[in-house]
Amino acid sequence: MRTIRNGLVLALGITMTALGASACSGGGGNQQTPAAAAPNEHVDLTLATFTEFGYEALIPEYERLHPNIKITHRKTGQGGPYHEDLVTKLAAGSGLADVTALEEGHLSDFLDKGSKFNDLSKIGPADASPDRWLNWKYEAAKTKDGKLIGYGTDIGPLAMCYRKDMFKAAGLPDDPEAVKPLFATWDSYFAAGADFVKKSGGKAWFDSAAQNFNAMVNQLPEGYIGSDDKLAVENNQGIKDAWTKVTDAVAKGESAKLTAFSNEWNSGFKQGAFATKVCPAWMLGVIKEHAGPENAGKWAVTAAFPGGGGNWGGSYLTVPTQSKHPKEAAELAAWLTAPEQQIKAFQAKGTFPSQVKALSDPALLSKTDDYFGGTKVGELFAEQAKKVQKPQYKGPGDGQIQENASSPALQAVEQGKSAADGWNQMVDAAKKITR
Repeated sequence: MRTIRNGLVLALGITMTALGASACSGGGGNQQTPAAAAPNEHVDLTLATFTEFGYEALIPEYERLHPNIKITHRKTGQGGPYHEDLVTKLAAGSGLADVTALEEGHLSDFLDKGSKFNDLSKIGPADASPDRWLNWKYEAAKTKDGKLIGYGTDIGPLAMCYRKDMFKAAGLPDDPEAVKPLFATWDSYFAAGADFVKKSGGKAWFDSAAQNFNAMVNQLPEGYIGSDDKLAVENNQGIKDAWTKVTDAVAKGESAKLTAFSNEWNSGFKQGAFATKVCPAWMLGVIKEHAGPENAGKWAVTAAFPGGGGNWGGSYLTVPTQSKHPKEAAELAAWLTAPEQQIKAFQAKGTFPSQVKALSDPALLSKTDDYFGGTKVGELFAEQAKKVQKPQYKGPGDGQIQENASSPALQAVEQGKSAADGWNQMVDAAKKITR
């Protein structure tokens, strides 16, 4: 199961800025696309991915279907170093794979470098049409001038996970249907949290202020960067409101004050350190791994999320202009992101598909998870994916602000800094990232 890929470090933002000075925003530039290979001509293609995409069995299948094509798969473990390496190779003008994966959290740092990527809407096969994907997934990979730089792979539709036993002990409803009103809005969620803290004797409602805040910000039409590609934190009322709600909840004792993906956070699942968790589809695997078999049946997931729907995670397959075989690379990327192949990837690694037909596939809809009480998790997350209406605009530096500005500032608030001082810390850090 795919786990979260952290945002790039601040130093990467400096590199991206320098790269942007030498690249045209959007557009395809004047670079001439290499001619397609002749029929049956041998073609060597490289495919670069990180963590788990579920392609191990698909690559030999594609080679059997295309005997003239040999694929070399470059797979790395961590998304952060992987994307840092992409920046270096993009600036150097060489070294990128014919098909290169990009994680959605890093996508904004590459969209304004459109001249470095082929327009898949022009060189890709006809069956890779926009209606293959959920609309918001497809649209998120477009540059400002409409160039499509990536085919969508997986997604991370959001639901809510919670500890049934902790809810029951505090006198709260614990059935997945009965808890939905608690998770209807962020106001109802935090109100339920305040009630839980009182009834449970001071136990935490959620794991991390930053985790909830990130989900809230991602639901807004625009995030930290406005559509003019300028910092919008101070003028974005939605961000201000989210900050107020989250920090108020911290003041009421609702946060376990854990840093996501730290050792303490990992062990918190097993120890019952918090009662609820913002839960993208891939989080189920994280919970099972860290909560352990002794907590099977205690965790539940429900088809509800404050404010409707949201997405956290997922990737795209791009074809950089460095590729000597862009047509063949686009055909491979299109085949890997077809519904049939994405269902196979889902069955292999749990990567949740973004393709419309895949979301109605019996293999997905019938998928259950005994750890979560036999819940039909495939059907649940397919329902949640359809609640997302349109992609949020994410300008250059958005992911870096989340990683290096908002999250540290919220951690500081959890450790005693005032909400006002924490806000100023976030704004100051965001300005340094974008200046």
